[in-house]
Amino acid sequence: MAYASITVDRLTPHIGAEIHGLDLAQPLDEPAFEQVHAALVAHGVIFFRDQRLTPEQQMAFGRRFGELHVHPAYPTLLEGHPEILVVHADEKSRRIAGEDWHSDVSCDPEPPMGSILYMHELPPVGGDTLFASMYAAYDALSDALKRFLEPLTAIHDGEHIYRGRYEIDDAGKVFPRAEHPVIRTHPVSGRRALFVNRAFTTRIVQLARLESDAVLAHLYRHVETPEFQCRFRWRVNSIAFWDNRCVQHHAMWDYYPARRHGHRVTIKGDKPFYRP
Repeated sequence: MAYASITVDRLTPHIGAEIHGLDLAQPLDEPAFEQVHAALVAHGVIFFRDQRLTPEQQMAFGRRFGELHVHPAYPTLLEGHPEILVVHADEKSRRIAGEDWHSDVSCDPEPPMGSILYMHELPPVGGDTLFASMYAAYDALSDALKRFLEPLTAIHDGEHIYRGRYEIDDAGKVFPRAEHPVIRTHPVSGRRALFVNRAFTTRIVQLARLESDAVLAHLYRHVETPEFQCRFRWRVNSIAFWDNRCVQHHAMWDYYPARRHGHRVTIKGDKPFYRP
C-alpha cells in the first residue's frame, strides 16, 4: 500500500522496517493505524526511534491493535499494570527473557498476535534483538518437505519453560499447553509460515518420538538461517513491534553484567490454523 503519513524504510528483503513520522504518545487516527498495521503485516517487525511513552500511552498504542494479553507465568509485571511485562537484566540476572529463538507464549491455545517492546535503559554495547521471518523459512523449504509438514500438528508446552524459572513458589500452578499446526496460515496476509520454535515446541503429534526429534532439530536449524533475519540495534527510547504469527525472535545476552531495562505489552491473538 501507499503510505501517506509515515515513511517506511525496509531493513532486509525478507523482514523488518523502520517507521518514521509518528509520535506514538499521541492516539493513532484511523489512517495512521491502517498504515502502521499494513507495515506490520508486510514486514513482520517494525521499529520506531525517539519515542517517549508513559505506561498508559504504551498500553493505549497496543490496544489499538487488540485486547492486551497478561503473561501466564512471568512474575515481573509493572505495579498497577499487569498488562506490562518488565524486561530487565543486570549483574544479578541468571537468565534473561527471550534468549532462545521463539514466538511469544506459543503454548497458549490462542498465542499472542504481537508484542511491543519499549527500551528505557541499554548496555553500552550489545543487547541487540534478532528477528526471523517464518514466511521466508517456509518458502525456502523444498516442495516435498512442505507437503510432508502441512498436515502435521505439534505440541507447544509451557511447563518445561516456566516451572521453577522465576524462583517463586509455583507449586500447583498449571502452565499452558496447546496443539498447533506446524505450518500456519496468517489470518491477514493469507501467507503460510513455519510455526514451531525451539523454546516451546516439544513434539510433532503424528510422528514417533525419534522421528519428531529429528524433524524438529532440522527445522530449528533452518529457522536460524541468517538470510531470514534482521538484527535490531537498540537505542534508548526505541520500540520494536513484532508479529508473533509469522516472526520468531532471539534476544542477545552479550552484555553481562550491564543493565538492560524496558517494558513490553503483548496483544492477544487467535487460534492458529492451516488453510490448504
